[in-house]
Amino acid sequence: MKKLTIIGGGPAALMLAAELDTRKYKVTLCERKKTMGRKFLVAGEGGLNLTYNSSIEELIKRYFPSDFMAPIIRQFTNADLISWLNTHDIPTFIGSSNRVFPELELKPIEVLNKILGFIAAREIEFKLNTKWVGWDTEGDLSFEEIEAIQSDIVVFAMGGSSWKVTGSDGGWKKLFEDRGVHVQPFRAANCAFEIDWDKDFIEQHEGKPLKNIALTYANHFSTGELVISKFGLEGNAIYALSQKIQDKLLTEESVVIHLDLKPTMTVEQLRAKYKNAGRSKVTDILKKDLNLDRTSIGLLKQFTAKDTFSNPDLLVETIKSVPVTIKSAGGLDEAISTLGGIALEEIDENFQCKKIPNTYAIGEMIDWYAPTGGYLLQGCFSMGFVLAKYLNGLDEKE
Repeated sequence: MKKLTIIGGGPAALMLAAELDTRKYKVTLCERKKTMGRKFLVAGEGGLNLTYNSSIEELIKRYFPSDFMAPIIRQFTNADLISWLNTHDIPTFIGSSNRVFPELELKPIEVLNKILGFIAAREIEFKLNTKWVGWDTEGDLSFEEIEAIQSDIVVFAMGGSSWKVTGSDGGWKKLFEDRGVHVQPFRAANCAFEIDWDKDFIEQHEGKPLKNIALTYANHFSTGELVISKFGLEGNAIYALSQKIQDKLLTEESVVIHLDLKPTMTVEQLRAKYKNAGRSKVTDILKKDLNLDRTSIGLLKQFTAKDTFSNPDLLVETIKSVPVTIKSAGGLDEAISTLGGIALEEIDENFQCKKIPNTYAIGEMIDWYAPTGGYLLQGCFSMGFVLAKYLNGLDEKE
């Protein structure tokens, strides 16, 4: 039997371990923390969003670069993941927003334990509290707490560089660079963005949501919710645009996005409501006739010139496109996920590192992006499944 070592204990690694042929491979799973799946549990703190219920074509559009992710998602789809979970006694349901969650009685730790239990029953060895620190002079895997491990095949799944408390700190970057592997710098993704709020506005509205809004930036569009924070804006609507905004911030000091406070109505519909309002105070019309809440009105006032409020036509157009200036992205450690990682040209179509023989990398270690909403977990699970399928058939290919 060949020895196969997996380094990392997140979703990509766990799916790989669950699907590898243990008649062919003696598998060891190494995790630097005392428990597996720490970031998986962090993802579940607001409800464990496992995947997204949509057509495959719509699903693939949410990944970047889509030409890299498309064949991976097609081999293990959202429907496949839901079926796989059900097979492992993890029933799911589809929420009102098409997000897929475990059945309500199942807590994230119970979902994780079911997956770990299945893996352990396959006689896969777990080595916990085991930090990988590079390769020794013989090319074997070196660790802080245990002796070096000789392995025929190594799969790295150590995550990106956010939520360091979970073990995902990107500390592996220099070790790969020392082997000649190009690693793109880490940047925050699915993160908050800094806004220079008016002092009075933030004192009144910090922590308040902006529900049922839309955002546009450079012909990219997203819908959902935002939350006002002292730092700026966060929430699924802006997370969906984070990769595009971050790319622009590499060369510009600020970025202007446009906020649609009434995405379900046209300018003409808003204009008609405003015209028929029969009230004299603009704020009353905005609140009672156009159904804007206090936070939306406050935000409109901050980013709109005063004379706009005396021009109904211009005001209505601005409601549909409030210009909001972003100064910077939030910090890496607070980000839900990261951009950057092993450059895609450094791995082949089967995730194998071109410069390090018999070595593979999956999950957030490599440079791909997806927004929140189940897409991140789906991507990681799909990579683990696809790599297991490839490795299980390796002898046949040879």
